[in-house]
Amino acid sequence: MKDNPLKVVIPMAGLGTRLRPHTWSKPKQLVSVAGKTVLNHLIDSLSTYPGFVDIELVNIVGYLSDQIEDCIRTSYPDLKSRFVLQENPRGQSHAILLAKEFISGPTLVVFADTLIETDLSFLDGESSGAVVWVKEVPDPRRFGVVKLNKSGQVTRLIEKPDSIEDNLVVVGFYYFKEGEQLIAAIEEQLKKDVKLKGEYFLADAINIMLENGLKMRPEMVEVWLDAGTPQTLLETNRYLLEHGHDNSKEAALRAEFQAVPPVFVHPSAQIRNAVVGPFVSIGAECQIQNCLVKNSIFEDQARADGVILEDSLIGRNAELQGRWKIINAGDDTKLTV
Repeated sequence: MKDNPLKVVIPMAGLGTRLRPHTWSKPKQLVSVAGKTVLNHLIDSLSTYPGFVDIELVNIVGYLSDQIEDCIRTSYPDLKSRFVLQENPRGQSHAILLAKEFISGPTLVVFADTLIETDLSFLDGESSGAVVWVKEVPDPRRFGVVKLNKSGQVTRLIEKPDSIEDNLVVVGFYYFKEGEQLIAAIEEQLKKDVKLKGEYFLADAINIMLENGLKMRPEMVEVWLDAGTPQTLLETNRYLLEHGHDNSKEAALRAEFQAVPPVFVHPSAQIRNAVVGPFVSIGAECQIQNCLVKNSIFEDQARADGVILEDSLIGRNAELQGRWKIINAGDDTKLTV
């Protein structure tokens, strides 16, 4: 075990309003995509770090926090996990500060409504004081960006820039060699009351660190997946199914239904007389019959009979009942059914 293991801070106390009605009954990090929760995908992506077995998860939770804790303790029983309650959210920096007693040494801060593909094997040998993961986009004006000097070092983070000149967008993934410095900057941020629309943003704390001499460099990513809205969740599901999460070959061995790849079908799902796919994920213990489904996600234990679905999210234990129609339509008939 490492003397000073990597701390991974995951702020996730938000209400997930953009994913309602699904987030009335579960945190947005537990919405399923390509056979696993978003949170599981995030934690699994950390496995490229050489000391993954020794990392310490510092989870900042709020709404329905018991579900988050149950998911992590069940899925990752060997990882050291701490849970800090943020009862009255006041922004990203406020959330991190609540966990300051657990933050020291090398620290990752990652936000759980986005997923990236990155290799963390370089971190143990990283010479910079901090790293920020970024993606180049054509028009960055809806996002936060980094401003670089001539040597490629980060000089400032800018929220929603007016121009497209600085187009390296921050993707919600940060590394700090000394977590204590981050906490000190956040304390200074709150003391100076540096906030935007009533919230304390991490970018402002990082700018304080940069002003105090922090050496931060960007780390480029090619794949940046959003899981914060129904549309982007379906887009992320499509990408993941196309890149390693398709089990249509196994599903095709079952004669009761037709699987059109790529799909993920949990082995415990019961499907008959149905065509499933492409781009469909079906969770554990689902029951689907007499259906046509594509580009959709079924959460665990959902049930559907006699429906045609596309671009749909079906929550846990939801039940859909439809009825096949018999139509005799003559020439030039136009029907909307």
